[in-house]
Amino acid sequence: MKTAFFEIRDKDQQVYFSQNLEGHEVAFFENPLNEDSIPQNTDFEVISIFVQSLLTPKVLNSFPNLKYITVRATGFDNVNCEFAKTKNISISNVPAYGSNTVAEFTFGLILSLSRKIPQAAYRLKLSGEFSTDGFKGFDLNGKTLGVVGTGKIGSNVIKIAKGFNMQVLAMDPHPNDELSKNLGFSYVTLEELLKNSDIVTLHVPLVEQTHHLINKGNISLMKKGSLLINTSRGGVVDTDALSKALTQEHLAGAALDVLEEENELKEEAQLLTQDKIPQEDFQKIIEDHILMHLPNVIITPHMAFYTKEAEESIMQTTISNIAAFIKGTAENLV
Repeated sequence: MKTAFFEIRDKDQQVYFSQNLEGHEVAFFENPLNEDSIPQNTDFEVISIFVQSLLTPKVLNSFPNLKYITVRATGFDNVNCEFAKTKNISISNVPAYGSNTVAEFTFGLILSLSRKIPQAAYRLKLSGEFSTDGFKGFDLNGKTLGVVGTGKIGSNVIKIAKGFNMQVLAMDPHPNDELSKNLGFSYVTLEELLKNSDIVTLHVPLVEQTHHLINKGNISLMKKGSLLINTSRGGVVDTDALSKALTQEHLAGAALDVLEEENELKEEAQLLTQDKIPQEDFQKIIEDHILMHLPNVIITPHMAFYTKEAEESIMQTTISNIAAFIKGTAENLV
């Protein structure tokens, strides 16, 4: 089958796809596919794209033999799916990757806050002062963790929390009673979770219902001295409300891998289109950010997902998608 991969600059990725599609005629293009970058040769049956490509009706009409599109990301709003259906073109995506990766990073942030690791390391490097003064932390053992969202990431966070002997409260619009029983946690309302948790961690998508889920109306319900962790999406938290809760010392700290201002980033996969995470882009966002200068706030550049395993998962799922389509048992259809 003739297959074209777009937005592939990494030579190792080209080698991986070539080796795992032995017997296919495979072509690679570094640039995204859009109306201005349609290749001269368009007789491909399968095309694979990333998040910067834009498959309009004009683009889709340019590939007369196209039968299948595999998107190497979770989001697929850059494909005109309705028009593709009229041409009997199937579409698959990568529905999930790195759920354990983000969960592990979440606990890295929790430990960094609870034990004041960044402050201690910074002072020691800056002044050479080998002292514990001002760095008294607290144990996670016996504390209550509030997990908002119990999907793949949230459930992995709960598993890790149980390893620290933490009590867990959870909130989800679609409670999973079997998960609750197996992992030993309780579902409660958001208000109950905020009132009773020592640490609150967010694992929900950004949709209309979750925009400013944590806001000036409910952040005051959180325990005085509690911590807030956000590795989901910046818009889930009202920045102004969080800032006030921190500066007024209602919250003891916050760790944010995402900021409300990073609107141009659709999802993690968009960062993988760069050779490295474009930290200079984040610098522009955060250089005047009010939370940047608070010593009890950790901000990281949307990197909770960013491991070699995450990249490998995307590539492996893409190969599986193509193989399943060829066999007539297409997977991860959208």
